[in-house]
Amino acid sequence: MTFPFTTDSIVKDIVNKFPKSSDIFKKYRIDFCCGGNIPLADAISALSIDTDSIMADLKVAYEKFANVETNPEVWTESDTNTIIDHVISQYHRPLEEELTALSPYVTKISRVHGDNHPELLKVNELFYEFKKEMLEHCAKEEEVVFPLIRKLANNEVEDRAAASAQIIELEKEHDAAGAILLQIRELTSDFALPVDACGTYTLVFKRLEELEGQTFMHVHLENNILFPRYINE
Repeated sequence: MTFPFTTDSIVKDIVNKFPKSSDIFKKYRIDFCCGGNIPLADAISALSIDTDSIMADLKVAYEKFANVETNPEVWTESDTNTIIDHVISQYHRPLEEELTALSPYVTKISRVHGDNHPELLKVNELFYEFKKEMLEHCAKEEEVVFPLIRKLANNEVEDRAAASAQIIELEKEHDAAGAILLQIRELTSDFALPVDACGTYTLVFKRLEELEGQTFMHVHLENNILFPRYINE
């Protein structure tokens, strides 16, 4: 995928098309909310930022996002180790980064807009519940269950029924995470923005919806492609 942005691109348009760019702009102290209606070149000039550095950071982030394989057909014929490695590198690590980066934004809009939009207080609570559960879940997968599945793939496990039970437990955790995301979607009326939504408000809803999509793909690869190979064999 070709990198679509130049220094002539409008800052707010970059964030609208690629919400993860907000992390780069925050790093360089570029105002992408109230002051986002200017070309990136003007923002760079005003803050005396090195153009090559920020463009390189934007390109790396964009390519990292664009290279996440979302076509499940690619994985139905892939071997177990390949799928596990893909899940860790393309879903676990990006998820950890996104949950950390998004946290202050979610808290900010609940604090600033919570009086007029009390549902944001609940969204904030649910987001941190999701964050806690998914970080624990990913650690459990990597430390316990994925190594077990690798052994199953190599026929190195004697009690396959017990191993199957551990995999089924992961599916239950997926269900719980999905239920949290559903509550967030319902509370936000499918991430519909109110008329008084500021740039940060808009950014949070875009990234929450992207987080939901990436989580569903993550879960799909495991529940529907990887896990069935080793459940109730």
